Amino acid sequence: MIRKTDFYIDGAWVAPLAENDLEVINPADETAFATISLGAGGDVDRAVAAARAAFPGWSATSREERLALLEKLAEVYKARSPEMAKTISQEMGAPITLATRAQAAAGYGHIKAFIRVLQEFTFEHPLRDDARGEHIIYEPIGVCGLITPWNWPMNQVTLKVVPALAAGCTVVLKPSEVSPLSAMLFAEIVHEAGFPKGVFNLVNGDGPSVGEAMSRHPGIDMMSFTGSTRAGTAVTKAAADTVKRVTLELGGKSPNIVFADADLQKLVAAGAAHCFNNTGQSCNAPTRMLAERSVYDQVVRIAVETAENTKVGNPAEEGPHIGPLVSEAQFNKVQGLIEKGIAEGARLAAGGPGRPEGFNRGYFVRPTVFADVTNDMTIAREEIFGPVLSIIPFEGEAEAIRIANDTPYGLTSYVQTGDPERARRVARQLRSGMVQLNGAGRASGSPFGGYKQSGNGREGGKWGLEDFLEVKAVAGWPQSD
Repeated sequence: MIRKTDFYIDGAWVAPLAENDLEVINPADETAFATISLGAGGDVDRAVAAARAAFPGWSATSREERLALLEKLAEVYKARSPEMAKTISQEMGAPITLATRAQAAAGYGHIKAFIRVLQEFTFEHPLRDDARGEHIIYEPIGVCGLITPWNWPMNQVTLKVVPALAAGCTVVLKPSEVSPLSAMLFAEIVHEAGFPKGVFNLVNGDGPSVGEAMSRHPGIDMMSFTGSTRAGTAVTKAAADTVKRVTLELGGKSPNIVFADADLQKLVAAGAAHCFNNTGQSCNAPTRMLAERSVYDQVVRIAVETAENTKVGNPAEEGPHIGPLVSEAQFNKVQGLIEKGIAEGARLAAGGPGRPEGFNRGYFVRPTVFADVTNDMTIAREEIFGPVLSIIPFEGEAEAIRIANDTPYGLTSYVQTGDPERARRVARQLRSGMVQLNGAGRASGSPFGGYKQSGNGREGGKWGLEDFLEVKAVAGWPQSD
């Protein structure tokens, strides 16, 4: 049993003011393998005090000084990536191949991407050539409270911590208490890279205690949160009294529109596999597949074949299989929503309730496909966060766009069509922060974020850096001789 109950505050691992032990569960076998401590308001106070004390010095560092430390961070992270992948696999159930190639690798990729952004970013410039004496300065916003989720732990930690530090901010991080060990390993990496004390701080805890204390704290200038829309709303309300900036990356119910002229075998199979990837625990998963009526039966057949060919297995073993859901609570939620889909009249085409054959413990679920779904059903409205695909028929382009946009979310949309003009036309009409056409992946440095209840702000690239900067306009700036 691993025991890691300390917090990383002011450059050192320190004991909580009052221990409040929480077991970390391996979702593959439902056994505890580590113990952490949940913090409280007093622990947040200590971390914020350290971050505030460090801010004047850190915010005054040069671009070159911050770049050197970020390069060292990348070097240490890369060296410890196998350890990071193993930790992520154990704490949240990602198969080790996925944990290595995607989960841990995402962290390294984001560190390197933000190094490129920092190298090129212009922190000061004239307003415009004909506005002599008007000068624009980008400055770090201050102390940032960062709350990250369990489903892609290093992806989200690096998307927040790295641009905040690159901007010259100091931070207090609260990782998910469900998958905290990867963030604690990241704190060790930050320490080994040599960042000054107080620049990065970590306090474990749950939302109602540490998350609430951070959001309300007058010493925190900005909150950046990734998680459920419900929790994001709570962060926003708690932050309102201090009028701090709040950026949110929240839920999704992403539509995947499949037109009859698409490469069906390739793109339907890829869309279903994307839905099941990471056991469906991705906010941008294409969980609503909208299929043109003329090819609807073919689309359902390909999706069902994909589900039936998706292997479920032990996350400690190499391979392309999917692992368990992260927790008992998540398992029960997904099982309940599968039952709800059946009760509301959707046709169960593959998978269904219960564990896959051969599993009698662990939070494993069956890759599931529902056909004949209508967009008012619960499984089409709520974010399931499991490997559950809902297929909805449509008659034409206008109806496809209407169904796609008929959701409180607006994170990602996917379009499959052989008509380039229709691809452009539909992409412009979809109310989401991101659109991916015909299986195209997102480029490094692309802005990640959504419309409506999927949040506000953007992570990644220059947009991710700008979120942590204030803009100052100075009139009468002395001109150079």
